[in-house]
Amino acid sequence: MYQRILVPIDGSSTSGKGLAEAIRLAKLTGGRLHLVHVIDELSFALAMDAYSGHTGDWLKELRTNATKLLADARARAGEENVEADAVLRDSFKGAVHDQVIAEAAASQADLIVIGTHGRRGLGRWVMGSNAEHILRMSPVPVLLVRAPETARAEYEHFTLPAGTLASQ
Repeated sequence: MYQRILVPIDGSSTSGKGLAEAIRLAKLTGGRLHLVHVIDELSFALAMDAYSGHTGDWLKELRTNATKLLADARARAGEENVEADAVLRDSFKGAVHDQVIAEAAASQADLIVIGTHGRRGLGRWVMGSNAEHILRMSPVPVLLVRAPETARAEYEHFTLPAGTLASQ
């Protein structure tokens, strides 16, 4: 039962909650984690914007950060005596959710564990939901780990104050 657990990692506190839950599950089942980080067109474009004015290789910077992120996640699993391997997907072949699903198939995952913001309303529409796409398209079961405090803060940020539309 759930011997190969795929865990997408993006460095957010929400993905950290997903990793923590995957580690607990792997300890219970004697399973192994397969960590994945995806560099897609959006993360590359955001890096270009963040480093505008700086010369250098943005993709190299993203890869360096991703490698460290994956190494830290592997170390965290190792501290709990859970085996983990990691893969960086940076081929720009599709959206994050497509890459995660492809990695699930390639690694023969039994389960995908994802931290999710649980966005609703405008925040979900603006930010999108990789977790929702993975949940709908995954060839294996998906465990969504919610971070309610993060979701609430983001919901409040993206919600229009009462009466805003009526006053226009």
